[in-house]
Amino acid sequence: MITLSKSTRPAAARDTLVILDDIGQLRNLDLERGDRQYLTEQLTADPQLAVCDISGRLVLVHLVKEAAAPVQLEKARRAGDAMIARLNGAKRTEAQLISLQDGTALTLALAEGAALGNYAFRKYKSDEKGAPTMEKLAIIGKEVSTKAVEELEDIVEATCTARDLVNEPVSFLNATQLAAEIRTLAKSTGFKVEVMEKARIEAQGMGGLLAVNKGSIDPPTFSVLEWKPKNAVNKKPLVLVGKGVVYDTGGLSLKPTPNSMDQMKCDMAGAAAVACAIALVAKQELPVHVIGLIPATDNRPGGNAYAPGDVIRMHSGLTVEVLNTDAEGRLILADALSYGERYKPELVMTIATLTGAAMRAIGTYGTAVMGTAAENDFQQLEAAGNTVFERTARLPFWDEYGEEIISDVADIKNLGSDLAGAQTAGKFLARFTTHPYIHLDIAGPAFLTRKDGYRTKGGTGVGVRLFYEFIKQRAKR
Repeated sequence: MITLSKSTRPAAARDTLVILDDIGQLRNLDLERGDRQYLTEQLTADPQLAVCDISGRLVLVHLVKEAAAPVQLEKARRAGDAMIARLNGAKRTEAQLISLQDGTALTLALAEGAALGNYAFRKYKSDEKGAPTMEKLAIIGKEVSTKAVEELEDIVEATCTARDLVNEPVSFLNATQLAAEIRTLAKSTGFKVEVMEKARIEAQGMGGLLAVNKGSIDPPTFSVLEWKPKNAVNKKPLVLVGKGVVYDTGGLSLKPTPNSMDQMKCDMAGAAAVACAIALVAKQELPVHVIGLIPATDNRPGGNAYAPGDVIRMHSGLTVEVLNTDAEGRLILADALSYGERYKPELVMTIATLTGAAMRAIGTYGTAVMGTAAENDFQQLEAAGNTVFERTARLPFWDEYGEEIISDVADIKNLGSDLAGAQTAGKFLARFTTHPYIHLDIAGPAFLTRKDGYRTKGGTGVGVRLFYEFIKQRAKR
């Protein structure tokens, strides 16, 4: 990961990233007239990025143009990503970012795009071919504080940690190892964690988690994370629930489509988002009481695997008819939601790579959200999503969707019709909590098959920055 630091004085010979909001500000840089004119011509044609090689020293400039704030911030992030790609291509290791404008958020956004774009999952690579070379970026801008730079570095680290977890194969990251990784995060950032093993999960009567685990030779885990500062602004906690299916074959309802299992190591992206967001909240010591619940298992067709037609008694006491074993995420999340009732939360949020329907609806460009929470909770989530450009698209949550999961032989069934699959899954989950509730379906943006700016190929870490910004704003409120 690239190291970010605050600096006060530019170095004349160092590769330089520049952000400005007026081309005339180029006069503030130590440039020859010809170089300045060359950059001016490029920025006039395309304000996103201009590049000048001055005797081997790269100067890369982004011009902020008039636009809505979220658009400006995202353009700055993408410019930062393009700049870091140029520097890595030139095998550079250090650079400086000089801000000639007064927008703190814009300067940090460009640095964020550069830092996130510098990510690569290299654990299993035998050589350094194609690896990022950039190691340090010094930020020079009177509008940016050292504290803000340190916060940004923590945000980038948490997001990259989530990416690492999502990119890990199940040959390493089974449910037990996921719990171990969460314990490591807790030790390094300060939140508390309790991990329940299979015997305690059985004692709790978590029928959904146990059913999904029946086809696996590896045991399930259930992790309870908590950050409870003495100065918490909320009397009732915020509960985050993350889906931790470390690998999903579909179970006996084996995934039938071409390439459908290739990316299924990412089915625990919700768990990664919850764990890393709480780690970030703890590291920044935000005054908000947050609890995370992470049920974890793989979903396989082996052994005594649960089967279509089975009826499961859940932690809540409700019975569920299984129509499709590939609709497993909602079963383990339901047990976690029911367990979370004991905390009497002010708001419950689930995050999961849950349905192909959500991805088909909005693609990889955002997160489908729905639920029963108050309007202002959805508005705050949308505002947070716009700020970090992890946008949310709210889907209708009409009562009729709930009628589709009524079962003839049990209380409910784990699958609705072939229409509105994201909402019927959300309605299933809503049956297991009595508190204000928001469900985030990240099936689209959690794992990319090709790079999209600073969202690198593979795990994106989606949800970490969104949750952190949402919780940070709630702390201020």
